[in-house]
Amino acid sequence: MNPFTFTQPKDVDGVLAALASGARPVAGGTNLLDLMKEGTMQPASLVDINAIATQGLDVVEEHEGGLRLGALARNADTAYHALVRERYPLLRSAILAGASPQLRNMATNGGNLLQRTRCVYFYDVGTPCNKREPGTGCPAKAGINRQLGILGTSEQCIATHPSDMCVALRALDATVHVRSAGGGARAIPFADFHRLPGDRPDIDSNLQPGELITHITLPDAARFVDHSAYIKVRDRLSYAFALVSAAAALDLDGDTIRDVRIALGGVAHKPWRVEDAERELVGKTASETAFAAAADRILQGARGYGQNDFKLVLAKNAIVQALTVAKRGTDKAQGVQQ
Repeated sequence: MNPFTFTQPKDVDGVLAALASGARPVAGGTNLLDLMKEGTMQPASLVDINAIATQGLDVVEEHEGGLRLGALARNADTAYHALVRERYPLLRSAILAGASPQLRNMATNGGNLLQRTRCVYFYDVGTPCNKREPGTGCPAKAGINRQLGILGTSEQCIATHPSDMCVALRALDATVHVRSAGGGARAIPFADFHRLPGDRPDIDSNLQPGELITHITLPDAARFVDHSAYIKVRDRLSYAFALVSAAAALDLDGDTIRDVRIALGGVAHKPWRVEDAERELVGKTASETAFAAAADRILQGARGYGQNDFKLVLAKNAIVQALTVAKRGTDKAQGVQQ
């Protein structure tokens, strides 16, 4: 591990000053510390942001008819919060499908957004990787790519974003709120927070240097409470990243679709959502035929790279299954996982 400086400011301004000087934030450390141990990331400076959690950054509360999730609230506390349990069961299911109970007790909401791909080439500093070192190549395209992307890929990178929570946040139209030194603040629609790889796969998000995620807001989602599901297909039941995941939420009038949300994980550099496909479902009968047609629309342009060709079929099946389960009714106890 490389030498680095470590600071522990007591207030938000101190944290923002450290970030403006180039430090990287650390809270739960569930991903960053692994990357540092592997040599994948070698930050010269870390700033511990846990001390500022009690300054409103670890709160989950009502907000303008919806919900406000503090960036330093732990994933477990968020999933088991009464407001999330009752009003956002899709988010709860997605969080509980991720990692392990021990990791969810440590990982923060803000950190979940910023976790990095688990592509084996990204972690292996002995191999080329455009995401780790731009311009060195992407051996994954012709190599070990079973876990990797089929949508939104580029010649430079086929990595996937690993988060479960983020798939639900994308489906629920979340907004990410950030602050920077000097009092600057902005709100980033979740659709614009993460990036596709393009020719700069080393840049995961549109978070700017020196910015700190303070909280995430969700609009009212009462119309989806009774009909939502998160399906996660993975190699083992726990502590495994998604091969494909699907978040689905339906607003139904009988069997007629009034509104719908569909987002995919495990298939792209960011949570994948095609809003045109959702609009095409509105007014139709909630049926397997309609769900399959929506899945085909969502997966237009998808391509496999050999080992992950199976995802083309798996993703369609996951979308249809998630919508079918959502139609039957939300399982508020623990969600539905595969």
